[in-house]
Amino acid sequence: MQIHLLAIINPLFLRMEGQRQIIGRFDRIDLPDFGAMNIGAKIDTGAYSSAIHCSKIKLYKKKGKRYISFHILDSHIPVIEHRRFITSRFRKKKVRSSSGHVEKRYFIETYIILFGEKLLVEFSLSDRENMRFPVLLGRKMLKNRFLVDVALIDVSYHRKIAQTGPQRDNIDFVEWDMDAEE
Repeated sequence: MQIHLLAIINPLFLRMEGQRQIIGRFDRIDLPDFGAMNIGAKIDTGAYSSAIHCSKIKLYKKKGKRYISFHILDSHIPVIEHRRFITSRFRKKKVRSSSGHVEKRYFIETYIILFGEKLLVEFSLSDRENMRFPVLLGRKMLKNRFLVDVALIDVSYHRKIAQTGPQRDNIDFVEWDMDAEE
């Protein structure tokens, strides 16, 4: 616990203009578009793209427009296990896994909140059910923003708690349409 507190108050960890923020090997992020807060994320410099755990991914057409629907996080976060999300803003591309296997995956863009900043991140929708963390943040998102210190964990999360106090982890709702205008 001491290392977390030092990371929060040590001026070396504060982000200066044009400098990169120090991040640990794990942290917790907010996914405001999905109403999910404090979601565990692995920081992975070995992965190029970021990934989010999804299931029940279905492609369909409605009025000539292509959509995908999916459920995020599932049993990782029971409160949002049954949420269905729909979007027409997606693309499909090839991804090479760490084992060398190439597969096609759907990608979406959504916002995360990390260190109090709202960042647009592209995520592949993938089955991470057997992984410890439902979200993986890869090099594409980390590049020019963060330096990874593997001795640290939850730096952003502990800073958030120090500033705002404990928060409810998730907002409960059933379906979300990513294409709806706000």
